[in-house]
Amino acid sequence: MNPDTGRTFDFPAAIAANAAAHPDRAAIVCGTDRLDWRSFAARADILAATLAAHGVLPGHSVASIAASSADYAVLWAAVLRLRATIAPLAPSSTPDQIAAMVADSGAHLVFVDAANRAAFGTRLTACQLVDLDSLDAWLDPSASPPPLPPLDAEAAFNIIYSSGTTGTPKGIVQSCAMRSLHITGARRLGYGADSITLCSTPLYSNTTLVSFIPTLAWGGTVVLLPKFDTGQWLQQAARHRVTHAMLVPVQYRRLLADPAFDAADLSAMQMKFCTSAPFAAELKAEVLRRMPGGLIEFFGMTEGGVGFMLAAHEHPAKLHTVGLPQPGHEVRIIDEDGNDVPPGTPGEIVGRSPATMNGYKNRPDLTAKAYWTSSDGREWLRTGDIGRLDEDGFLTLMDRAKDMIISGGFNVYPSDIEAVLLTLPGVVEAAVVGVASDAWGETPVAFVVALEADPETLRSAANAHLGKTQRLAAVVLTDELPRSHIGKVLKRELRDSFAGTVA
Repeated sequence: MNPDTGRTFDFPAAIAANAAAHPDRAAIVCGTDRLDWRSFAARADILAATLAAHGVLPGHSVASIAASSADYAVLWAAVLRLRATIAPLAPSSTPDQIAAMVADSGAHLVFVDAANRAAFGTRLTACQLVDLDSLDAWLDPSASPPPLPPLDAEAAFNIIYSSGTTGTPKGIVQSCAMRSLHITGARRLGYGADSITLCSTPLYSNTTLVSFIPTLAWGGTVVLLPKFDTGQWLQQAARHRVTHAMLVPVQYRRLLADPAFDAADLSAMQMKFCTSAPFAAELKAEVLRRMPGGLIEFFGMTEGGVGFMLAAHEHPAKLHTVGLPQPGHEVRIIDEDGNDVPPGTPGEIVGRSPATMNGYKNRPDLTAKAYWTSSDGREWLRTGDIGRLDEDGFLTLMDRAKDMIISGGFNVYPSDIEAVLLTLPGVVEAAVVGVASDAWGETPVAFVVALEADPETLRSAANAHLGKTQRLAAVVLTDELPRSHIGKVLKRELRDSFAGTVA
């Protein structure tokens, strides 16, 4: 809901209004493709009309499997113009997962680019595949879109499928009301008609959408970078005078390491954002020191519930945290028995807010399991994350509950060990996982990206600063850490790659 009016923000109506207000201003830029607002809205209307002619009605789902492009952005606007629901799917998924997600979404039309038609087309024979690379051949320019139907605040805006590494990802249904809160909240972070936002993460990721959708809603310009490359990012940011950008931590690290970084013209930058993976305090400090504009870190789930925000430029003493609960959000830190723990004590983060999913698509069982009910009968969305609140209410994120190591009966938090490793000379990145141990049940092992380091020397140096239960059984050097499409370290892959047990 829009807190200023009490009404849900109408995204399709805003697209039409923006096209009328400044038709010649750029809406979408992707490489050599440029759509001004007049062209963007007109193309979305033609695509919406063609979709309607193929039977797409309000509430129906349309799926997509593609890299970011100007027409992928048009597809978002067109589907929403019909009050239908878009289900953007990650091409990094397996063929079995793609087939299951399309079936789960209920989509009969699936938009693909050439690479993904080749990868998944044989598994999607029950659907009509439409090539985004040659969309003009499919469009019916003589068709007219139906009148804009009334807005249902609880209707599904989009379905985001969780990025699980095994099994079938869950479909997270986000409502128009939930997206409305993202849009109106972004207005207070400086998004407006003059915003130029560089999106270098994929259009199927919620990380991208929390910048992409508000930029279009408020009439700004979105610059799409289909594949992240530091040189291209710096060139695009300078060329288009980018004011806003969402990046994940590994992208910030790679940008700052680029020899061309300090010479790049980033003077137009007003606000930078980060989410989706742990953001080290030292890296936040370097971003603040070397990049113009403010820095906002978000912590939360695609499912919603409680969200935290750290305005790093306003709270330099809190860079080790992920900030305070966002306005209107409630948080509790609970132990295994559901009791509140005192400030400074780790526990599971649970929360409530108006910005919460409708549920998991077709999975009422999993939706019910996602909630914890307090003694007063209120439901709180479980995050599965471990954290602690300080006396000022700022949250320090420890680890995913599933990544916590229980060694000899003691809880060991990998993030504490990783923080020590990152202080050692030559260490660039570190990830700690628990592996089977004959003596302790589980014991920590570190996977480290380092410059000219000896693993045993690193292990000894780290252990000298760690408690007995935290001490590393081994250090494994690696050229890079396995990551998801939005930069999260895939700790399951690291655990699986470590053969056997240790003493």
